[in-house]
Amino acid sequence: MNRGNLTSISEFLLMGLSKWPEHQQLLFPLFLGMYLITVSGNLFIILAICSNVHLHSPMYFFLINLSFTDICFISTTVPKMLVNIYTQDHTISYMQCLTQIYFFTLFVGLDDFLLGVMAYDRYIAICHPLHYSMVMSPRVCILLVSGSWIITNGCSLLHTLLVDQLSFCAENTIPHFFCDLSALLKVSCSDTYINDMEIVIVGGFLVGAPFVLIIVSYIHIILDIMRIPSTGGKYKAFSTCGSHLCSVSIFYGTIMGVYFLPSSTHLDNLDMLAAIFYTIVTPMLNPFIYSLKNQDMQNALRLLLSKRTFSFR
Repeated sequence: MNRGNLTSISEFLLMGLSKWPEHQQLLFPLFLGMYLITVSGNLFIILAICSNVHLHSPMYFFLINLSFTDICFISTTVPKMLVNIYTQDHTISYMQCLTQIYFFTLFVGLDDFLLGVMAYDRYIAICHPLHYSMVMSPRVCILLVSGSWIITNGCSLLHTLLVDQLSFCAENTIPHFFCDLSALLKVSCSDTYINDMEIVIVGGFLVGAPFVLIIVSYIHIILDIMRIPSTGGKYKAFSTCGSHLCSVSIFYGTIMGVYFLPSSTHLDNLDMLAAIFYTIVTPMLNPFIYSLKNQDMQNALRLLLSKRTFSFR
């Protein structure tokens, strides 16, 4: 099949949220509020860390990158969704859809890798504290983050190029609120075997490799914490990674349910609710998760807000 016949349509219909027409007026302010909270919350985290020299450590360097990724992640899908709800025009062009797939895959993969890197950071800090400054040197931290960017860029580009080879004929309705890869493959009239295998292999690597690193890191962390004789010492050690564990549980629980359960067990509404959770709710909760029980972050945020308040007087 020549390239000119591969794509017979120029746009798709994102009909996910149209399943709840009676709630359209509530969905716009709800998702707009969640988007603004996410962006402002993560920006506050970034500004608080950058403005406080006491937080210039590997753990907070990775947290800055996670917050930036969360802002980009939610900005990949929500602004277009808000426009669709407000205008009641649920169309998205073919090129916009490919662009959304690329950046969505990039930032979801980057989230995975950063969570894995943060788990490794906690493992070194708790299990090998005397070697921490040497192992997690600034050069290593930059290499870990830049390596994550390079790998996820390559994987998302591969995803996008393979989708670009598919044929989309009469059916152009996507039962989702963004160009979700698995939902898009269902409406293709081409053989998607290669794409399905690529999702399993490459997607499995993007999610699986960091997840294995997280599991192995926390097995060692838990075993090391159990050797601490005092209850206070155990609590102090575990409190440094409790926020990360909470974020990992929410993110991986929903994303694995959507993409790695057999397709026969999927219900469109449940899939979409799970997607809303990991694309919108998780990035929104992360600033609260990482600041509520972190006294250093709370102090940095108070200092930042007091500076901003004073500057306006």
